[in-house]
Amino acid sequence: EELNRCDSLKIEYLVLHPGSHQDATIGIDRIVRGLEDVMGGALSGGTRLLLETMAGQGQAIGGKFEQLAEILQHLRYPERFGVCLDTAHIFAAGYDIRTPKAWERSMADFDDVIGFDQLYAVHCNDSAKPLGSQMDRHAHIGLGEIGRKGFANLVNDPRFDDLPCILETPKGKHELDGKDWDLANVEALRKLLR
Repeated sequence: EELNRCDSLKIEYLVLHPGSHQDATIGIDRIVRGLEDVMGGALSGGTRLLLETMAGQGQAIGGKFEQLAEILQHLRYPERFGVCLDTAHIFAAGYDIRTPKAWERSMADFDDVIGFDQLYAVHCNDSAKPLGSQMDRHAHIGLGEIGRKGFANLVNDPRFDDLPCILETPKGKHELDGKDWDLANVEALRKLLR
């Protein structure tokens, strides 16, 4: 139903968490079958489903790039799918992005395992929890464990120039100046552009 609504509204992408299972192999198989069923029942097929990278919390599937790659490799309609990279999630899953060297290493892993041709969107979120914590807790841009330098790596990487970047940071008004936090987070990202 969501996919058909997106198609009707001409929305390009629908992002979803892959799912969870105690046994990742069984879980991946079930996710593939479920995604195939959804695509088989979709009306027009204009919206691409994006699997979001996960933090690895609990039994969530998608905390390792290999898990998302395996799902994508087994789909009958691969052109209807892709990946949304969540910065807080990959950081919590153990992919360091705080320094230029760490960023390049993690992005090389992503490209080797999944491929940048499968990347269609980014969720820009700092992480309230440390590297490899496997805890999904978002923070404002530059005020978490990733920090401003980590986001400078992202916004200045030409591979991300044409990708939509979506904030999933905490909502509300800044305590000091009353500015909306979404505006403050967008401004923080823009200030990092070279």
